[in-house]
This record gives sequence, C-alpha cells and structure tokens, in this order.
Amino acid sequence: MSSPYTVRWGIIATGYIAQEFTKDLMLDPSTRDVSDVKHTVVAAASTSSIERAKKFLQECNCPSDAAAYGSYAELVNDKNVDIVYIATPHSHHYQNAMLCLEAGKHVLCEKAFTVNAAQAKKLVETAKAKKLFLMEAVWTLYFPLSIQIRKLITDGAIGNVHRVIADFSFGGDTEKKYGTSHRMVNMDLAGGALLDRKATLLHPLPPSPFSKPLTPTRTVGIYSLTWVFQTLYHTQPASTRKSPTVTSSMTKYAPTGADEMTSMILTFPDTPSGGGSAHGIALTNLRVATDVDGHGATSKPAIRIQGTRGEIQVDGSAARPTHYRVIAAWDGSDSSAPDVKEVECPIPGKGMFWEADEAARCLRDGRLESEGLGWEEIVVIMETMDEVRRQNGLRYPERIESTDYPIEL
Repeated sequence: MSSPYTVRWGIIATGYIAQEFTKDLMLDPSTRDVSDVKHTVVAAASTSSIERAKKFLQECNCPSDAAAYGSYAELVNDKNVDIVYIATPHSHHYQNAMLCLEAGKHVLCEKAFTVNAAQAKKLVETAKAKKLFLMEAVWTLYFPLSIQIRKLITDGAIGNVHRVIADFSFGGDTEKKYGTSHRMVNMDLAGGALLDRKATLLHPLPPSPFSKPLTPTRTVGIYSLTWVFQTLYHTQPASTRKSPTVTSSMTKYAPTGADEMTSMILTFPDTPSGGGSAHGIALTNLRVATDVDGHGATSKPAIRIQGTRGEIQVDGSAARPTHYRVIAAWDGSDSSAPDVKEVECPIPGKGMFWEADEAARCLRDGRLESEGLGWEEIVVIMETMDEVRRQNGLRYPERIESTDYPIEL
C-alpha cells in the first residue's frame, strides 16, 4: 500500500472560518475513511500581528515548526507552502488570490469566490496561464450527502427534475445585530444576503446521534444558490448545459444599502438530452429564518428537488445538512403506501476536510480545477449574481469591484 499524498497548507487570515478549516485539516483522515491523502499546515499569516498568527497555529494544533507571518506576502513566498487557503472577507478575495497566483501558489479560496464575474474570469485566466490549481471552497458540494444526491439525479431516480426550491435565511433584529458597520451589512466589504456566504448562524442545530451539531459559524449565506446549481446545472453534461435566465427581487437594508432579502427564479433551458426546462428558486433573507425556532425542528426540508418520478428533500441547514429523504411519486392508487427512504449522512468533524481532500487529489493528479466545481461553473454562478445585482441596482465601491491588481484595500 502506497503512502498517502501529503499537502502542505498555508493559511491566509486567522478568523473563525480559518480556524474551523485548519482544525479539520489536522484531524486524522482515517476518521472519515480516507487513506490516499493527508494534510499538514506549514504556515499561517495574520495582518493583525505575527503574534496573532502564532496563537492561531497553537489553537489549531498545528505542527510546532509551522511558520507564523505578519503579512500575506511573506507567506506566499514560503517555499514550503504547496497551496494557500484564503479565508479573508470576500471583498478581498480577488486581491489575495492574485497575490498567491502571482507567487506561484495553488489556491483554495473561500466563497463567495470574488465580488463579480470579471474578477473570477481574471483569476481563472491567471491560474490557467501559470498552470496553477484554483478552486472555490464550497464545502457543501463535497459532502457525501451532496455527492449521493447528485448521483440520484443523474441516475434518474426521481425522473426529470423540473423544480428546485432552496432557502437559507436567518432572522432576528437586523438593526440591533448589525447596526451600520458589521461586515454583514458593510458595503465596503460587499456585505448583504446575496453575496455574503459567510454570515452568522444564530443558533446551533440540535445534536444528532450520529454527528456533531452545527455550532455558530461564519460560513453560511446564499447556499440556496449553490443547491440550485448543483442539482439543475452541474448534473447536466458540461458540453450541452446552458446558463439560466434570471428573474429576481431584492429589498435593501436602509442604513447601508446592502441587500437584506433576495429572491431569485432561475430558468434553466432544455438541453439536447431532453427533459424540458427547469426552475430553480433560491431564497435568502436576514429578517426571517429557514429554521424558525433555532433548534432544527422547523428547518425541514430546507431544499426540495422535484422530479417527474419523485422528490428529494434535504433537512436542516443548507450549508451542512446531514439528512435527506427520497419520496416516490404517488402512482394514483388508493391502496399504495407512501414510498419514503430516509438517509442519514453523519459528519465526523466540521466537514471542511472533504473539500481539502478534493484539492489534495487534484494536486496529486496534476489537475488545475475540481470536477466538483470547475472554472466554467464558478464563472456562470458569479454571472448569475452579477445579473441579480444589476436588476436591483446593487453595486459595491469601485475599489472592490475592480480587476486592477494590486490595489490596497
């Protein structure tokens, strides 16, 4: 048996999401039945101070010889770093990712990938020219649950899928929680319900007998759009799938102008393989919650995937679901019993290690992009969000919309 392929990570930023990702990297891969790849952290950087980076490495149980840096430029010039994980606010992703690519480093960048599609295209062009791996860290796509659901769709288990409804919303007193400067509503950081996929989950979900509960994080937001795309777009042949047309409505947060409520209807056209067109309905809101009681009892299903032969329902948080069911369509018989299959998919940890495993395998195999979320699909999703913003007159400050590099933010 060959030794596992080891990836050496550098971590840019030291906030909560970076901590969760790094702690997952340090878990024994055998706890998730992985033996072909493993991870180590060789460096972390914080622009706050080198002391903050040192503390981060200690708190995440990283190797004692891991380097701590007080600037991102120092980290990307560390020859021991194979790939950089970027966990800064998404307003800064373009500049940070360009820094890494220009230094010859592979990149796993948190979501949202960039502020707009133009920036995403520029990063892809740079990675392609330099023959570097580049991936958006949409962790949910790499869960066994998501992979199983996509296979059910492509295998025709629920027939032709014509509608997907996905919601990720969290309610509360928005003015009291965020005021005018919090990153969730700060236009200088591209805050708001649409683009900010790293918002705050207000309550933990209830413990499962099979897995750890989802504790309050900064890794949620418009996962509804992720579910629409992975079920209606990614499941189509890459050579024939087409971008959706977009109809949207948005309500803005009066104190800052960021969006507080966004609803999207995406119409995916029919493909040569047939089956007809499909609607994806993606919802996100800062005032009302998918999970009304904050304990998971009211958040099922958060996603409904509806086909001609049945339906798949996904319970719990759209960001980190652990349960789904497959319901066969009624056959018209009065005597037929409901045909429902319940499936539990436990997560042995936070669950961010699966996207890291995917990145490691891509590096090992010499691939520049992930099959789970390729460059073309990243750009199409960013173009969709651009169109939603255009329809509703939402534009961020020019310095974070710009494709110029470098820019001091």
